[in-house]
Amino acid sequence: MILPNVRSAFGRAEATVVVRLVAGGDEGAAARVADRLRVEGMDSLLDDPRTLNAVLTTDHNAPSSLVFYLLVRHALLESGVDDRALADYIASLLIEFGQEDRAFRADPAEEGRFLYLVDLVAAMDGPDGRRQFLLRAHLGNYALWLTGIFPDYVTARVHRKGAPGIGYFEEMGATGYRLAADTPTAADHGLDGLLRSAADAFPELRVALNRVADRYLFPSSRSAVDRLLRQISDAFDR
Repeated sequence: MILPNVRSAFGRAEATVVVRLVAGGDEGAAARVADRLRVEGMDSLLDDPRTLNAVLTTDHNAPSSLVFYLLVRHALLESGVDDRALADYIASLLIEFGQEDRAFRADPAEEGRFLYLVDLVAAMDGPDGRRQFLLRAHLGNYALWLTGIFPDYVTARVHRKGAPGIGYFEEMGATGYRLAADTPTAADHGLDGLLRSAADAFPELRVALNRVADRYLFPSSRSAVDRLLRQISDAFDR
């Protein structure tokens, strides 16, 4: 089960890293940043563009959880999504789905792998409430992972094999999140409201992850023309 537990786990160690990075080795600046941390809290520093810039441009040992949260949070803000819980959830998703074949498993404890959204939909019905939740949430998570981090793979399949396009994945992903939000398991874990927000903002979440992928994960592996066409298409869709 993916939980929004990245930002919530930040403590003294992460705060120390952020203060050091933003201060840039200046003791006076470090004191001012530390004062700001005490008065305004950690979120104030995490939301400051200078923190992201420092992480991206400085030789550091920042925890990967901090880096992923900053990338996601600022990409979402750029898309007009000011929701820290969603940023926390998506950062958790990226970290977990980046491990081996986790992206293909609704439950990491099970052997079954899902390569296609239709297979997830076909498996959703059943008496096990927790499994229903996991499959529905995974439909949303997997659709967001594919279209957010690998949009050109999705587009290439459209051209080569006539496969469904990004709009199909967005619709299916939003449906998965909405169905998952309606389960007792979602309410029990306090995820119902968050998943409904993810469903409502799915296109914006996808575009934000496209920025993360294009700028930081695969900055030179994609055609500039393909990216431009995708961005133009997104602009018309809005």
